[in-house]
Amino acid sequence: MRIGVFADSHDHVDNVRHAVAEFNRRACELVIFAGDFVSTLILPQLRALKCRIVGCFGDNEGNKVGMQSGFRILGTLGDPPLCFRAPDGTRVVVTHQFQLLNNDFAGCDLVVFAHTHRPYVKQLENGPLLVNPGETSGWTYRQPSIAIVETSPLSAEIVRLPDMPPAPPRQINRSGRYR
Repeated sequence: MRIGVFADSHDHVDNVRHAVAEFNRRACELVIFAGDFVSTLILPQLRALKCRIVGCFGDNEGNKVGMQSGFRILGTLGDPPLCFRAPDGTRVVVTHQFQLLNNDFAGCDLVVFAHTHRPYVKQLENGPLLVNPGETSGWTYRQPSIAIVETSPLSAEIVRLPDMPPAPPRQINRSGRYR
């Protein structure tokens, strides 16, 4: 089974569109979101997904009630940690902040987390595959990314989305303050 993974979209509509297009292009059968949509602005873009989505809230969500309501037609959205079985039986736990798990993920095959905005993949010896897809937004490091997980055999690949232009330089005004 192929699973698309993304997180930390932080209202970057264009990069969410890129992520959805990549998930559809790769024929993902499920998409997992690991928190920080920030607002309902992102939800309409997710309607283009050709599969179900399961996600958890992050620490920067504004309108949880609105997001949960809008998400009903797309899939499942809940508070972390969110545990479920993928259609092929893969046992998954999704959280935004890895620390919320307290290293308690026994019995899981796949642990999806985010928050750091840095992509990370590691197969633990006799344990689950850990996947942080990095930031979909690209706001922090200017390198937006997602992840693609294959469940048989269990593996993950970080996929870069189109690069963002360099951030404009900060300018100092006459009073010595940034503008």
